[in-house]
Amino acid sequence: MVSPRNQTPVRGDILEVSEELGIAQSVISGLLQRYHDDGNVSRCYNTGRPRVTTPNEDRYLEVTAKRNRRSTASDLSRQLSSATGTIVSRQTVYRRLGHIGVYARSPVRFVSLTATHCRLRLTCSREHALWTPQQWSCVKFSDESRFNLQSDSRRTLI
Repeated sequence: MVSPRNQTPVRGDILEVSEELGIAQSVISGLLQRYHDDGNVSRCYNTGRPRVTTPNEDRYLEVTAKRNRRSTASDLSRQLSSATGTIVSRQTVYRRLGHIGVYARSPVRFVSLTATHCRLRLTCSREHALWTPQQWSCVKFSDESRFNLQSDSRRTLI
């Protein structure tokens, strides 16, 4: 692939390699050029815009968000800037928490079961424990999904 005299790639060899591997000639040529420049063809990292927050600040955001589950991204942004002096936007906090796996969730609200409810449910289950498939075929099941016609105003978003 490289001519022995001046260590430059031979055009025919690049074509053969690109056809054999199914890769464009420009890719092979670029890899050869990078190899001759640095002696290395590994991928260059640290490209792109550097992050505003450090891994320690990301950890601080995670701990703070998990400690106070009702805090919003704006609240966390203010807390981070007061604690570390790093000013970040609400959207940055939202993205960092998303990478960590902390997302906005609305708390589930339900009516707790009283002792009477528990007793009635147990009685019902005992009555129906020995039903046959024929008897169960007459029952219409539902997944008891709740449908709202209005938006859920209880959501606290981060």
